[in-house]
Amino acid sequence: MSIIGQKHEVKIWDEICKEFSLMRPPFPKDDDQESVGTDIIEFRPEAHSPVMFGRMVEHVEVDSQAADYFDPALSHPACVGYTMLERPPKQDTPCAATPPPREKCMPREYLEHYIFPVLLPALLAMLKQAKKEKCFERKRFRFNGCDYLTEYLWRHNPKYKGRELDQLEEIPFVKRILAENPRPPLPLSLIWTEHEAAIVIQSFFRGYKVRKEEHIQELRQWQREWRDENADIKLKVQDFWKEHEAGSERGSARKIRDHKSHSARYPACYRLRTWSPSPERKSGVLQ
Repeated sequence: MSIIGQKHEVKIWDEICKEFSLMRPPFPKDDDQESVGTDIIEFRPEAHSPVMFGRMVEHVEVDSQAADYFDPALSHPACVGYTMLERPPKQDTPCAATPPPREKCMPREYLEHYIFPVLLPALLAMLKQAKKEKCFERKRFRFNGCDYLTEYLWRHNPKYKGRELDQLEEIPFVKRILAENPRPPLPLSLIWTEHEAAIVIQSFFRGYKVRKEEHIQELRQWQREWRDENADIKLKVQDFWKEHEAGSERGSARKIRDHKSHSARYPACYRLRTWSPSPERKSGVLQ
């Protein structure tokens, strides 16, 4: 019974990533072992003998013993059982194809020639920085991949120069976006480094050990009692001045009221009128 299957279409992103990974140099593996074991391998003339250097070597399996027909006057003993060919001359690397114009090229060509050559190195640098920030070892971290890509692409834009030292907060469109949509502050657990957090924890623990001593406990108890006794001293002073100010205002109002009632007992002809001195009156009196 035949089975008809559907062939999966290879995506352009997978092809680009595969090609880019082949171009990368091999990274050394982290060897955390204290001792390295000894590997026992078989001697291979094509890998150890200088006779094989610069040639293409292939081991040939034969039925009879090749050493029986070996002539040391014609060849080297290390060549027994091997066939050698000279390497072909190295050809010059062909020049890169001229990219098509931006306005007329296809979407695939636009991605291959204008997007991925800039984006893939940025992604590689982001992954390296994430490894330094230990993002693959923790659940919570302060590293933001989008912020790093934004800063990297801004600095490495081939059309502009002088951006190598610009920070994320100095980019114009980032300033505008953060002004319209401010971010909440990060907690200290994400802002502090391990060294800074260790200093804070150690200082707090040293203070706790000091506060546990007996003479420090006595001092803290006296300070607590003193604060309890003088906790409302400000309120007491405020109440005292309120009472005195209210009493003085009531006394002055009573004096004015008594003076008005006393002057109202006499008729108007006996009441004295007083005027404030004016320049004309002063001049008349002097004349």
